[in-house]
Amino acid sequence: MTATDPALTALAQGWCALSLLHGRIEAHLERALQAKHDLSVREYSLLDVLSRQHDGEGGHLQMKQVADAVVLSQSATTRLVTRLEDRGLLARYLCPTDRRGIYTNVSEAGLKLLEEARPTNDAALREALDEAARNPELAPLVRVVESLNVPA
Repeated sequence: MTATDPALTALAQGWCALSLLHGRIEAHLERALQAKHDLSVREYSLLDVLSRQHDGEGGHLQMKQVADAVVLSQSATTRLVTRLEDRGLLARYLCPTDRRGIYTNVSEAGLKLLEEARPTNDAALREALDEAARNPELAPLVRVVESLNVPA
């Protein structure tokens, strides 16, 4: 295979289209969440992930799992948790079974903000996908996203 191989060129074009779709969606979500709720996409994602925790077996996430879920490094995730904790949206506590572990829960204020922001996020996502669907290069990717049935 060479750099001008049609299969590689098609693969690169597909990756560019996927990257473009992601960037447009994220930018649209960012503008909507910032304007209406003073939240970034990352902050919203973190609140959403942490709000799904439960007290059952394996119900609380360690920082590495949280970082993987929000697609950030562990250090960036820790800084993000600290910012949201400073805003009163999160609270950290020691793991009751392993005193070395620290868990993070969404506070009542964080749950309220998340509940208020969820419709904004969903509407902005729908708008971004509808706009992207009008672009012939992005329309097939939009159809794939819309057809996915992935559990949260």
